[in-house]
Amino acid sequence: MSILIKPIITEKATDQSELSNCFSFVVRKTANKIEIKEAVEHAYGVSVDKVRTMTYPVKRKTKFTKKGLVTGKVGAYKKAVVQLAEGDNIDFYSNI
Repeated sequence: MSILIKPIITEKATDQSELSNCFSFVVRKTANKIEIKEAVEHAYGVSVDKVRTMTYPVKRKTKFTKKGLVTGKVGAYKKAVVQLAEGDNIDFYSNI
């Protein structure tokens, strides 16, 4: 199983990539910063300066409807923000 699950392409992440050369990824929950750095360097051929990680908990919701009590949840995940060296860039849209 790969350490990098998918890149995060949102408006905030795109602004970060343009302004401060930082890219966001959803990563495996057990991965540490060294493994994330090596995975990004191997997958995209860039050099990484800094890795920051955030762990998000499970979010549970319940609501009352005509059919009764409906429960749902959004699973937990780990996010990594990777800052690349000056001059390096990752193009997520090259395969489209």
